Amino acid sequence: IVLISGASVLAVEILGTRVLGPFYGVSLFLWSALISITLLALSVGYAIGGRWADRGAEFSRLCFLMIGAGIWLLFIPWLKQPLLFLSEPLGLRVAVLVASFILFAPPLTLLGMVSPYAIRVQALSLDEVGRTAGNLYAISTVGSVAAALLTGFFLVPNVGVNRLIFLIGVVLITTAAFGLMISRNRKEKAVAVAALIIAASLSGLMMPSESNDPENGLIAVEQSAYADIRVVDFEGKRYFLIDGGVHTIVDPETWESHYPYAAVMDVTRDFFETPGNMLLIGLGGGTIVKNFAREGWSVDAVEIDPVVTKVAMEHFGLTESEGQYFHQDGRQFLINSTKKYDVIIMDAFGSSAIPFHLVTDESFGLIASRLKPNGVFAINMESNGWEGLILRSLTATLRPHFSTVMALPTYKETEAALGNMVMISANRLLHRNAPPQYEIPSKEFMNSIAYKKEFAWRNRFTPTIGNAPILTDDLNPVDLWSEEINHLARMHLHNFFEFKNIGL
Repeated sequence: IVLISGASVLAVEILGTRVLGPFYGVSLFLWSALISITLLALSVGYAIGGRWADRGAEFSRLCFLMIGAGIWLLFIPWLKQPLLFLSEPLGLRVAVLVASFILFAPPLTLLGMVSPYAIRVQALSLDEVGRTAGNLYAISTVGSVAAALLTGFFLVPNVGVNRLIFLIGVVLITTAAFGLMISRNRKEKAVAVAALIIAASLSGLMMPSESNDPENGLIAVEQSAYADIRVVDFEGKRYFLIDGGVHTIVDPETWESHYPYAAVMDVTRDFFETPGNMLLIGLGGGTIVKNFAREGWSVDAVEIDPVVTKVAMEHFGLTESEGQYFHQDGRQFLINSTKKYDVIIMDAFGSSAIPFHLVTDESFGLIASRLKPNGVFAINMESNGWEGLILRSLTATLRPHFSTVMALPTYKETEAALGNMVMISANRLLHRNAPPQYEIPSKEFMNSIAYKKEFAWRNRFTPTIGNAPILTDDLNPVDLWSEEINHLARMHLHNFFEFKNIGL
């Protein structure tokens, strides 16, 4: 019982990121909330469990604690949706705390009561209390270690989140039921039989599915070791969602991108007279790879998650021949490779979090060393307005390594809204070789790639730095700054997919 309860605690804590991540994004705030709620619930459980044990330690009560925790876990997949929408207006920080507390504090508190109560049951005399406590906490911790490794390395990618939470609940109930079966008390045996019947019935009838649902537009759902991945068809477009954030939007018939920033990235090719080689950090649906490969460029793409590459090839038209693909962290690739590129594009940012180690002074210095003398570095990012703090701080961090730093917006300054910015840096003056095709504005061509490129180029600007700090490996608050962007992006996304059954 102690082994399984300890294992369940860590498994539930890790799974919490996958339960809440698609809705809120897997950010520093989510991890902090889950860890805090877990520790708080365990502390309360330890205190209550110890006091309850002193009033009369009975083995059957241990089993009842596990049954209570198991029943709560069984219903989390159905509780989360209404809870998440109700808590969203509270703001990201408060919402993740409230949602984490309501969903996970009750079962974790009950599981926290198990160890101190088990010590009281197991200890036969005061002379054995220390040894008994040490042994049982060791067993509980071993269970936690095993569960942490199994959950992250094997179970989440192969079983699925909802099913795994459900199975943990069933295991807790089943373990407790077998514990009650050894009792001489008929009522306790009856409870054990009832618990097993309930667990078996729910397993057969109510186990939630995370399979595809094409009728509602959910084309694919995958749980990788890194993220919750979904492919959604909605209103004639196909969306690639990673941890609930949109990373690619295409026409499923032609694979043409409907994300303005993807068109703006094509500007980088205009700085070269002939095709060269390009490195992409962050694959997404592979739109940028396809765009460059179509124009004769040699493309290397670095993507940390192999499942992302798999989904891009299965559902977004990406092919093996369009690029060479490497599955590792982008910065680690740059450290290990000495190859130099004409263009390096960083498209690894999501609305929920910016990989902080990719946007530091040290990282940009490494990128500059991997560019050819006339090379160009481009970053896709989201900004709340043209003078967002992240945009200004990235500019300050790029300046020591590049003589030219500019931002190409995909939306008007007067809109003062969330949107993509493409930052372009180089150690040379940048002049486009391609002449403009259309005048701005031209309503006839507003949805064309050419228009989006022209709009961004003609509105290019050099962001002001002001007091924006340079980001370093040692001090980098970019996770905190991205909170507002994440919150705005999530609210828009949830409203957009409000009536879609896609698991958000």
